[in-house]
Amino acid sequence: MGTSLLFQTIDQLSREKGIDTQVIISAVEDAILVATRKYYKTVEDLESHFNKETGQVEVYAVKKIVEQVADPEHEISLTQARVRDPQAELEGVVRIPKATDVLGRVAAQTAKQVIFQKVREAERETVFTEYNQRVGELVNCTVKRVEGSDVIVDLGRTEGRMPRREQSRLESYQVGDRLRAVITLVDRAARGPQVVVSRADGMLVQRMFEMEVPEIYDGTVVIRAIAREAGERTKVAVFSKDPDVDCVGACVGMKGMRVQSIIRELKGEKIDIIEFNEDVLGFAANALSPAKINHVSIIDMEEKRLEVIVDDTQLSLAIGKKGQNVRLAAKLLGWHIDIKSEEEKRQEIESQMAEMARRGASIIELTGLGEKTIERLQSHGIGTVEQLAGMTPDELTEIPGVGEKTVERIRKVVTDYFEAGQAASEEAAEGESAVAAEASAAELPAGEPGADGAAGLSVEAEGEAAATQMADVEGEGVRSEASEEPADIAAEGAETGVVETSPEGEAESGSAGDQPDEITRSH
Repeated sequence: MGTSLLFQTIDQLSREKGIDTQVIISAVEDAILVATRKYYKTVEDLESHFNKETGQVEVYAVKKIVEQVADPEHEISLTQARVRDPQAELEGVVRIPKATDVLGRVAAQTAKQVIFQKVREAERETVFTEYNQRVGELVNCTVKRVEGSDVIVDLGRTEGRMPRREQSRLESYQVGDRLRAVITLVDRAARGPQVVVSRADGMLVQRMFEMEVPEIYDGTVVIRAIAREAGERTKVAVFSKDPDVDCVGACVGMKGMRVQSIIRELKGEKIDIIEFNEDVLGFAANALSPAKINHVSIIDMEEKRLEVIVDDTQLSLAIGKKGQNVRLAAKLLGWHIDIKSEEEKRQEIESQMAEMARRGASIIELTGLGEKTIERLQSHGIGTVEQLAGMTPDELTEIPGVGEKTVERIRKVVTDYFEAGQAASEEAAEGESAVAAEASAAELPAGEPGADGAAGLSVEAEGEAAATQMADVEGEGVRSEASEEPADIAAEGAETGVVETSPEGEAESGSAGDQPDEITRSH
């Protein structure tokens, strides 16, 4: 049993487009059906069938068999039905052939448009079904053309579109360039290419690391988060499931070979590889590298807000160029980050303390007042000790629930509060004075009163020691400069009081057995 030329053409088209043969046959059948209905200008129920052997599309008008015909367009009598089919029965249907060789050029053009539309829809559905399962996959593609700001790439079976937002700032594209990109979206409703590819998505960096780092590919090292500004810098947070495997070292590679190949593919984009930490405070300190962090604290857990304190010299490094470092760190963590220097934090604390001092101490700090009394005072706008101390007994008794006994107790409590504060201030002042006096005594110079006596005794003792040493040397009969000029040496010792040291850092001995034959005096 042979096949017609039309069926062979349909089969070839289905292989080229990757479309099921039956889909194209259905498109041809629908096209001929539309052309037939348009030619005959009828509202009959029509059916079409493609004959593979003859290559013809047969069209039939389907009518229901009834006893009394009420709608000639859709019904037929039993007598008329048995003329066409002797086995026809009531409530059955009969198919009446419609000639298609008389459709003409206009009907053929209509059929052509319908076929093209059906095939195009089937092709788009096939592309969507195939590539929708490949979102996030790294693909090799070739730049086919440039349409405005979009780059159209050839993916093999279909075309892909790379819009401006998915392009790297460091790259320019020419027709014929070979690229590696990641599939980010398959748009069923797009008028042009349905597949959207990207060179700016963080998934591209992740897929490249999976190709370059075996530990990531086999799951030993896991990429937990990626924050990227394409063409500028990327931060990658990695975590090792095996405590014996250094996750950062595995990604960097020997002499940086692994990460350098990725940097070359991204045209020189900087990549920071940091270690992931379950503790958000430790993770924040790592994420802000290369800056050194002094302190990290959580300000608001619900709004996910962190405060980071750094040295004044590290502030610009922590923020980065145009805020890039802290912006990527915040994206990596998913938290808002407020960075302050030590000086800024100190000024903030001082301003808060000054504001508290300006407002005064709260009456809650008063010991001796009951909770109900404090509530009555607060309900009448009395919130600080200073406000309470400035009120007269008559003003206090005007408050409901405050009598003369309560006023007396309030007066005593406030008086005790201020006396305790004054006593604490005096003790602090006395302590500071004592510390200052001790420091002054320790730093007292030799020329001041109290130091002369000690200096004189020291010099005198050294002078006597020198004289004794010279006498011992002369008694031994050793000729030296010391024996010839004892007065000069003694005078010099009395004036300076200096003890010479040896090259090894030890003081020289004054015994006769250790003395050299000749003593040379330093000038």
